[in-house]
Amino acid sequence: MTDSLIVGAGPVGLTLAAELARYGVGVRLIDRAPHATETSKALVVWSRTLELMDRMGCSQAFLEAGLRAPGASIRSGDRILGNPRFDAIASVYNFALMIPQRDTERLLAAQARAFGVEVERQVELTGFTAAGDGVEARLRHADGREETVRTPWLIGCDGAHSTVRHGLGLAFEGSAQGDDWLLADVRVDGPGAPPSDEIATYLHRDGPFVVFPIPNGRARVVATVGRTEAGRPRPDPSLDDVQALVDRRAGGGFRVSDPVWLTNFRINERKVAEYRHGRVFLAGDAAHIHSPAGGQGMNTGMQDAVNLAWKLALVVRGVAETSLLDSYSPERSAVGDLVLRNAGRLTDMATLSNPAAQAARNLALRFLLGLHTVRDRMAATMSEIEIAYGASPLSVGPGSGARWPPEVYGGEPPGVGRAPRFVLYAADAARGADLAGRFPDLLEPAPRSPPDTSRLTIVRPDGYVGLSADEAAWDDAERYLSTFARSDEHLEGLAS
Repeated sequence: MTDSLIVGAGPVGLTLAAELARYGVGVRLIDRAPHATETSKALVVWSRTLELMDRMGCSQAFLEAGLRAPGASIRSGDRILGNPRFDAIASVYNFALMIPQRDTERLLAAQARAFGVEVERQVELTGFTAAGDGVEARLRHADGREETVRTPWLIGCDGAHSTVRHGLGLAFEGSAQGDDWLLADVRVDGPGAPPSDEIATYLHRDGPFVVFPIPNGRARVVATVGRTEAGRPRPDPSLDDVQALVDRRAGGGFRVSDPVWLTNFRINERKVAEYRHGRVFLAGDAAHIHSPAGGQGMNTGMQDAVNLAWKLALVVRGVAETSLLDSYSPERSAVGDLVLRNAGRLTDMATLSNPAAQAARNLALRFLLGLHTVRDRMAATMSEIEIAYGASPLSVGPGSGARWPPEVYGGEPPGVGRAPRFVLYAADAARGADLAGRFPDLLEPAPRSPPDTSRLTIVRPDGYVGLSADEAAWDDAERYLSTFARSDEHLEGLAS
């Protein structure tokens, strides 16, 4: 029996597998595809994801492979309505890291491999039965061989058409946006081309046209192309189709060439109500899909995986009660709702069709994007550094649930086989050491002084504040840890 079975080896499944293995949890990672993603797909890794990659130990590899975009532009014809910049993001990663999904998967697969996890390809989940003490999963291999696997935990990271979600019989509620969209990965050249490190959005009366930079001198072009009649799928676009859109919506001035991917897609906005059902979990596109506006999808899914990994590791290793896992769905479902809402609003704004509404939008954008506060707010939202878990059952006290500044975090370095730990910040080092001794596998004192000596703070393994209390509230701190710590963990600490 394996500790966990992960279905789907995209960015979300790979992140989850790498983190669980780093924490010493046995992982089996399967994918029915014969090979990893070969196209660019999701393009951007945002600030908060890079901060979490620091904890994983793989951020440097991503920085070396990606292209740093310091800002964006929103244009109408030859006018620039605004230039949102990312340098005000309160993170050392104050930029959008542009990196094709094929490279993201390659780097995450290397991270998982470093901890002993290999993707089992052409292995398909055909069904499963969940019981109180585990899950019986049925697998089919490429040669037709059938296999039955018993696992305590099953996690579906298998995308929008998730077999795991279908097996649970869950509604994927939402809708499809009416327009078809064109996507082209091409070279862009010419004096009228946007800067090679800028995300450029052109708002045109016919619909939006967006150019995303990609490393190695390439770019992605995305644009609406109207509605398709039911039962009559739109043929893949040609390079001439892309150039015609450049000329009409972006004012010409540059040429597209050397296409490596030309396709159409349609935006769906859907989400499940609950991410956990007993011993079965959903993460990433299996739980939520939405507009690519803002580039939030892959980042949100990878952060689902990080959130689940430390909680599941503590439970599997016998440090925490299974009740700790009850916090996964409410925390990440709330984030999914937020991302759906924000991405939907951006898409609706960009695809306005009424000329009067378009004119009003452009005037409003020109005014609002001239304000530093608006630009900074937009950048902070896109970067996901403001995601917080204030309503979580794990958040206690004023300011709890907020992201703890990474520069003052003192948690564990990357390593194999060590359980994730909460980190205690307190002015009274002796009392802090005593509390950590009572929960030896759950809590560690911070290696440096707290930034606010008037507060007693417990920071979760994923860098969010769990408890924020008065500096003398040691009973509150013990009570907080006792709510989800295994009772024998506490007793062992007292006995020692």
